[in-house]
Amino acid sequence: MELKNQFTGCTISDYPCKCFDRLTEEEQKYLDEHSVTINYSKKEIICKQGGFVSHVMFVTKGLVKVFIDDGESTLVLKIIPGGNLLGLASVSEEQNTYRYSAQAYIETEIKQIDVKVFRELIAKNGEFAREVIEILSANSVQIYGRFFCLTHKQAYGRLADILLCLSDRVFKKSEFELPLSRKELAELSGMSSETVIRMLRKFNEEELIALDGKNLKVVNYERLKRISETG
Repeated sequence: MELKNQFTGCTISDYPCKCFDRLTEEEQKYLDEHSVTINYSKKEIICKQGGFVSHVMFVTKGLVKVFIDDGESTLVLKIIPGGNLLGLASVSEEQNTYRYSAQAYIETEIKQIDVKVFRELIAKNGEFAREVIEILSANSVQIYGRFFCLTHKQAYGRLADILLCLSDRVFKKSEFELPLSRKELAELSGMSSETVIRMLRKFNEEELIALDGKNLKVVNYERLKRISETG
């Protein structure tokens, strides 16, 4: 297999978040006592790059964009659907500021866990710590694959990656309502909005997808996958 076929530009790892299953009943109660659930509106900033880390966040439901912004351009690192952690990169006591920003794509519910309590549980519970390490490892692999695709794949392969990722790992079905604008799809795939619009039209004409306003259906999964693999 060629190297490029080992990577996809998917914005989320496929490793499930199971760390909380490793907590004892007492530890889970302790965590809950030091957590708060907050609802964020569409487009609302959840955490800001450079801000002080006070919590590790669990996305209960919704969809979150994680990105780096230098004031002139934005690089989207990943999108996070419900059932995943946000802010793990700041678990280390030496990392006391966020290295990225996060924003709600849609209405999103987040459980904020006191970072000190999270660190405490890592130190106390080896199984919990092992699962956190597994999640961090899977996230790293996902980021490596995404950067490889953004720098090596052509436009068609990058867009196919994003559409397959949304279908397979975010919504987990072939037909869904696309919550992202064409501009946001362009950010994810590293292209201009005009290019994304043109390519979506072409994918639709070639019956790879069926696109009707916000509604998108993956029609020819295997062909879209081949485009993703060949770049």
